[in-house]
Amino acid sequence: MPDAQVLELSPTEAGLRLLADRDQIRNILALHSRGVDRADATMLGAAYHDDATVHYGFFVGTAADLVAFLARAQKSAKPSLHRTANIDIRVAGDRAASESYVIARVGDGDQERIVLGRYLDRFSRRDGQWRLDHRYYVMDGNTNEAAAPEAGDPPSGHDHFAPVGAKGAADAARVLMTQHRAAATHLQEAPPMTHSAADIDAALSRDAIRSLLTGYCRGADRADADMLAAQFWPDAAVVSGAFNGKAPDFARTVAEQIRNYLDSCFHSIANEWIEVKGDHAIGEHYVIAHTRGAGTDTLVGGRYVDSYERRDGIWKIAARTFVQDWSNNRPSTYESEGFYAGLTTRGCYGAQDPIYAHWASL
Repeated sequence: MPDAQVLELSPTEAGLRLLADRDQIRNILALHSRGVDRADATMLGAAYHDDATVHYGFFVGTAADLVAFLARAQKSAKPSLHRTANIDIRVAGDRAASESYVIARVGDGDQERIVLGRYLDRFSRRDGQWRLDHRYYVMDGNTNEAAAPEAGDPPSGHDHFAPVGAKGAADAARVLMTQHRAAATHLQEAPPMTHSAADIDAALSRDAIRSLLTGYCRGADRADADMLAAQFWPDAAVVSGAFNGKAPDFARTVAEQIRNYLDSCFHSIANEWIEVKGDHAIGEHYVIAHTRGAGTDTLVGGRYVDSYERRDGIWKIAARTFVQDWSNNRPSTYESEGFYAGLTTRGCYGAQDPIYAHWASL
């Protein structure tokens, strides 16, 4: 339950506090991915409270032991990249829970693996600092191909090339961030900024709309028609290609299609752009959708172009059109054993998926 201090706040003050809490937690999630990919135990450990625990399947135990294990394993591993998106955070006083989608690129011998999954996390705020209390990993899918050559010298005839990522202190980004931090030390601390009521309302509105985006992906990927429909106003229009019509019919039809014809479904949204004007807003959001069914992997890239309306203080989608930019179909390379045998928790459709119990635990 929310604490007494929150209950005494005005709606705007409570909204701003929630916005600030979510912002700090998003930074913790980013810090975790950076720590893993750079094999940096200090950075990775800073994402957890000292008594935190984890459940990855292949590793169940204390976060401190996981940090030491991952730092050792990553130092000799090929470059990896963990892209965290669809971050949905729910806060109750000094506790919080989140679901975030992660696309992980992992080099494994002569294989290049793309692992699709989710982090189901619990947080607490102690001494004013949010950190992880527990992480639970769910795998939703994967693709596996022969590894491409790693980045090296610039191609012949090219004088310029981008810095290359590496582990630990050798990472170019780490060096650059150290330089940027040092260059900013001479700057004086700026006075607190003031914002208009319209600025504050727009920030709170964008935060509410982002929850619609994550709810949409969760509803589709869990084949949950009720959750999918709840992101729209009942009179909303949807143009998706798979179904064009009113939102309630779209939600029911698409959930049935996903459940009946696909083995897995995974929508990852980024590049979230939202413009708010009063009780109306528009948005464009990039989406990568991966589906597996009938022995085929389908990867689609596109954009959701949306209109939103606030009615009686509640934001929902008033119109959505999917604009496809590219697609790729190939025989499925999904694997469930071998490299993936230790990832024992797998995503599924309906209430059996762990996300439902995760939200209920907050």
